[in-house]
Amino acid sequence: MEIIANKEDDLRWINAAKNGNQKAFTMLMEKYQKSTYFVILKIIKTPEDAEDLVIETFAKAFDNIHKYSADFAFSTWLYKIASNTSIDFLRKKSIEKVSLENEGNTILDSMHFSTSTNPETDLIKSQRIDKLQHAVNSMDEIFSRVISLRYFKEYSYEEISEELNIPVGTIKVQLHRAKKLLLDKFMNEKDKW
Repeated sequence: MEIIANKEDDLRWINAAKNGNQKAFTMLMEKYQKSTYFVILKIIKTPEDAEDLVIETFAKAFDNIHKYSADFAFSTWLYKIASNTSIDFLRKKSIEKVSLENEGNTILDSMHFSTSTNPETDLIKSQRIDKLQHAVNSMDEIFSRVISLRYFKEYSYEEISEELNIPVGTIKVQLHRAKKLLLDKFMNEKDKW
Protein backbone atom coordinates (compact mmCIF):
# COMPACT_ATOMS: atom_id res chain seq x y z
CA MET A 1 0.00 0.00 0.00
CA GLU A 2 1.47 3.33 -1.08
CA ILE A 3 0.99 6.17 1.38
CA ILE A 4 0.40 9.62 -0.02
CA ALA A 5 2.15 12.24 2.03
CA ASN A 6 3.80 15.57 1.50
CA LYS A 7 7.38 16.67 2.14
CA GLU A 8 6.46 17.92 5.63
CA ASP A 9 5.20 14.44 6.56
CA ASP A 10 8.45 12.96 5.22
CA LEU A 11 10.53 15.35 7.32
CA ARG A 12 8.47 14.61 10.42
CA TRP A 13 8.85 10.86 9.89
CA ILE A 14 12.58 11.24 9.14
CA ASN A 15 13.19 13.25 12.32
CA ALA A 16 11.27 10.67 14.35
CA ALA A 17 13.23 7.85 12.69
CA LYS A 18 16.49 9.63 13.53
CA ASN A 19 15.39 9.40 17.16
CA GLY A 20 14.88 5.64 16.81
CA ASN A 21 11.15 5.60 16.05
CA GLN A 22 10.73 2.48 13.89
CA LYS A 23 7.06 3.15 13.20
CA ALA A 24 7.96 6.47 11.58
CA PHE A 25 10.51 4.69 9.40
CA THR A 26 7.84 2.11 8.55
CA MET A 27 5.66 4.95 7.26
CA LEU A 28 8.51 6.07 4.98
CA MET A 29 9.04 2.51 3.88
CA GLU A 30 5.38 2.00 3.04
CA LYS A 31 5.32 5.25 1.08
CA TYR A 32 8.45 4.53 -0.98
CA GLN A 33 8.55 0.72 -1.16
CA LYS A 34 6.84 0.37 -4.54
CA SER A 35 8.79 3.13 -6.27
CA THR A 36 12.07 1.83 -4.81
CA TYR A 37 11.23 -1.62 -6.15
CA PHE A 38 10.86 -0.23 -9.67
CA VAL A 39 14.12 1.73 -9.42
CA ILE A 40 15.90 -1.49 -8.49
CA LEU A 41 14.03 -3.64 -11.02
CA LYS A 42 15.23 -1.37 -13.85
CA ILE A 43 18.81 -2.19 -12.88
CA ILE A 44 18.53 -5.82 -11.71
CA LYS A 45 15.83 -7.14 -14.06
CA THR A 46 14.80 -10.04 -11.82
CA PRO A 47 11.77 -9.49 -9.58
CA GLU A 48 12.92 -11.87 -6.82
CA ASP A 49 16.32 -10.18 -6.51
CA ALA A 50 14.66 -6.76 -6.69
CA GLU A 51 12.38 -7.65 -3.76
CA ASP A 52 15.38 -8.71 -1.66
CA LEU A 53 17.29 -5.55 -2.60
CA VAL A 54 14.34 -3.35 -1.57
CA ILE A 55 14.65 -4.82 1.93
CA GLU A 56 18.42 -4.32 1.89
CA THR A 57 17.98 -0.73 0.66
CA PHE A 58 15.62 0.13 3.50
CA ALA A 59 17.89 -1.57 6.04
CA LYS A 60 20.79 0.59 4.81
CA ALA A 61 18.59 3.70 4.82
CA PHE A 62 17.49 3.03 8.40
CA ASP A 63 21.09 2.42 9.51
CA ASN A 64 22.18 5.69 7.87
CA ILE A 65 19.11 7.89 8.45
CA HIS A 66 21.24 10.25 10.53
CA LYS A 67 23.19 11.09 7.34
CA TYR A 68 20.12 12.28 5.46
CA SER A 69 20.05 16.01 4.76
CA ALA A 70 16.79 17.89 4.19
CA ASP A 71 18.57 19.82 1.40
CA PHE A 72 17.50 16.98 -0.88
CA ALA A 73 14.27 15.07 -1.33
CA PHE A 74 14.17 11.88 0.73
CA SER A 75 13.30 9.94 -2.42
CA THR A 76 16.49 11.18 -4.15
CA TRP A 77 18.60 10.01 -1.21
CA LEU A 78 16.77 6.68 -0.98
CA TYR A 79 16.96 5.97 -4.72
CA LYS A 80 20.71 6.64 -4.64
CA ILE A 81 21.04 3.99 -1.93
CA ALA A 82 18.85 1.66 -4.04
CA SER A 83 21.00 2.24 -7.14
CA ASN A 84 24.26 1.69 -5.27
CA THR A 85 22.88 -1.43 -3.61
CA SER A 86 21.80 -2.77 -7.02
CA ILE A 87 25.17 -2.02 -8.61
CA ASP A 88 26.98 -3.69 -5.71
CA PHE A 89 24.72 -6.72 -6.13
CA LEU A 90 25.55 -6.96 -9.84
CA ARG A 91 29.28 -6.66 -9.12
CA LYS A 92 29.13 -9.43 -6.54
CA LYS A 93 27.09 -11.59 -8.88
CA SER A 94 29.48 -11.04 -11.78
CA ILE A 95 32.50 -12.23 -9.80
CA GLU A 96 30.48 -15.15 -8.42
CA LYS A 97 30.80 -14.34 -4.74
CA VAL A 98 28.37 -16.01 -2.40
CA SER A 99 25.77 -13.48 -1.39
CA LEU A 100 25.45 -12.41 2.23
CA GLU A 101 21.85 -13.51 2.26
CA ASN A 102 22.71 -17.05 1.13
CA GLU A 103 25.56 -17.28 3.64
CA GLY A 104 23.20 -16.12 6.38
CA ASN A 105 20.65 -18.72 5.36
CA THR A 106 23.33 -21.44 5.27
CA ILE A 107 24.34 -20.62 8.84
CA LEU A 108 20.75 -20.51 10.01
CA ASP A 109 19.83 -23.64 8.07
CA SER A 110 22.37 -25.52 10.17
CA MET A 111 19.86 -25.23 13.03
CA HIS A 112 17.58 -27.64 11.16
CA PHE A 113 19.32 -30.96 11.04
CA SER A 114 18.23 -34.51 10.71
CA THR A 115 19.63 -37.21 12.88
CA SER A 116 22.29 -39.12 11.03
CA THR A 117 23.61 -42.56 11.85
CA ASN A 118 26.95 -41.04 12.86
CA PRO A 119 26.99 -39.97 16.54
CA GLU A 120 30.10 -37.81 16.01
CA THR A 121 28.39 -35.84 13.22
CA ASP A 122 25.29 -35.43 15.40
CA LEU A 123 27.42 -34.14 18.29
CA ILE A 124 29.21 -31.60 16.06
CA LYS A 125 25.89 -30.36 14.64
CA SER A 126 24.43 -30.15 18.14
CA GLN A 127 27.42 -28.09 19.34
CA ARG A 128 27.07 -25.73 16.34
CA ILE A 129 23.39 -25.24 17.12
CA ASP A 130 24.22 -24.47 20.76
CA LYS A 131 26.81 -21.90 19.68
CA LEU A 132 24.36 -20.43 17.18
CA GLN A 133 21.64 -20.23 19.85
CA HIS A 134 24.11 -18.50 22.19
CA ALA A 135 25.04 -16.01 19.43
CA VAL A 136 21.36 -15.28 18.74
CA ASN A 137 20.64 -14.81 22.46
CA SER A 138 23.51 -12.33 22.76
CA MET A 139 22.02 -10.03 20.07
CA ASP A 140 19.77 -7.04 20.74
CA GLU A 141 16.35 -8.23 21.85
CA ILE A 142 14.45 -7.36 18.66
CA PHE A 143 17.01 -9.13 16.46
CA SER A 144 17.12 -12.14 18.77
CA ARG A 145 13.33 -12.38 18.75
CA VAL A 146 12.88 -12.18 14.97
CA ILE A 147 15.66 -14.75 14.36
CA SER A 148 14.27 -17.08 17.03
CA LEU A 149 10.70 -16.83 15.76
CA ARG A 150 11.68 -17.25 12.11
CA TYR A 151 14.29 -20.00 12.40
CA PHE A 152 13.78 -21.77 15.73
CA LYS A 153 9.99 -21.68 15.80
CA GLU A 154 9.63 -21.47 11.97
CA TYR A 155 7.01 -18.70 12.02
CA SER A 156 5.96 -17.02 8.79
CA TYR A 157 6.55 -13.28 8.39
CA GLU A 158 2.85 -12.71 9.06
CA GLU A 159 2.96 -14.76 12.27
CA ILE A 160 6.03 -12.85 13.48
CA SER A 161 4.28 -9.58 12.64
CA GLU A 162 1.24 -10.65 14.65
CA GLU A 163 3.34 -11.90 17.58
CA LEU A 164 5.46 -8.74 17.84
CA ASN A 165 2.81 -6.27 16.63
CA ILE A 166 5.21 -4.91 13.99
CA PRO A 167 4.46 -4.53 10.24
CA VAL A 168 5.70 -7.33 7.95
CA GLY A 169 7.98 -4.93 6.06
CA THR A 170 9.71 -3.94 9.28
CA ILE A 171 10.07 -7.62 10.23
CA LYS A 172 11.82 -8.30 6.90
CA VAL A 173 14.21 -5.36 7.39
CA GLN A 174 15.01 -6.40 10.96
CA LEU A 175 15.48 -10.03 9.95
CA HIS A 176 17.88 -8.94 7.20
CA ARG A 177 19.87 -6.79 9.65
CA ALA A 178 19.87 -9.58 12.25
CA LYS A 179 21.18 -12.10 9.73
CA LYS A 180 23.93 -9.68 8.71
CA LEU A 181 24.96 -9.20 12.34
CA LEU A 182 24.89 -12.95 12.88
CA LEU A 183 26.99 -13.55 9.77
CA ASP A 184 29.51 -10.91 10.89
CA LYS A 185 29.72 -12.62 14.27
CA PHE A 186 30.10 -15.99 12.57
CA MET A 187 32.87 -14.73 10.25
CA ASN A 188 34.74 -13.21 13.20
CA GLU A 189 34.62 -16.50 15.09
CA LYS A 190 34.89 -18.86 12.12
CA ASP A 191 37.67 -20.92 13.65
CA LYS A 192 35.53 -21.64 16.69
CA TRP A 193 32.70 -23.07 14.57
